[in-house]
Amino acid sequence: MTLSMQEMSDRFEIQDLLVGYCYAVDDKDFDALDACFTDDAVIDYSEMVGFKGNLAQTKEFLRASLGPIPMAQHAVHTTQYKIAGDTAETRTVCFNPMVVPGDDGAPQTIFFGLWYIHTFRRTQAGWRIASLYERKAFNHNLPEHIKAMVA
Repeated sequence: MTLSMQEMSDRFEIQDLLVGYCYAVDDKDFDALDACFTDDAVIDYSEMVGFKGNLAQTKEFLRASLGPIPMAQHAVHTTQYKIAGDTAETRTVCFNPMVVPGDDGAPQTIFFGLWYIHTFRRTQAGWRIASLYERKAFNHNLPEHIKAMVA
């Protein structure tokens, strides 16, 4: 398969958005998400943690839920792209280890595996995420208090 220069450029810009989203969440720089999403974006974490909302609601949810988590690292891999003009869809593997307070209060490392399902829209400011859906694959080593949240 030969890609056009435009499709290569589109893929790089979309990949930068995927990485930018992950870094913003891991760095707890939630206002940086404004440059990743469209104004009308829908962010759906319902399968992973029972939340779905717009960007403002998502930023508040992330501030509250990730506040007590000292360390997280989203690693994205193997993205499939479907680009059609000014819209695109991707499916991306994400591996997300986190350090959380365990049931005894001591730091505990947990692991999530998921797929990011994104829809992107080309805007005047470039590509932006129009929707994000997290599809659960697995989790490992969750303390009981977190198992209750992600069941």
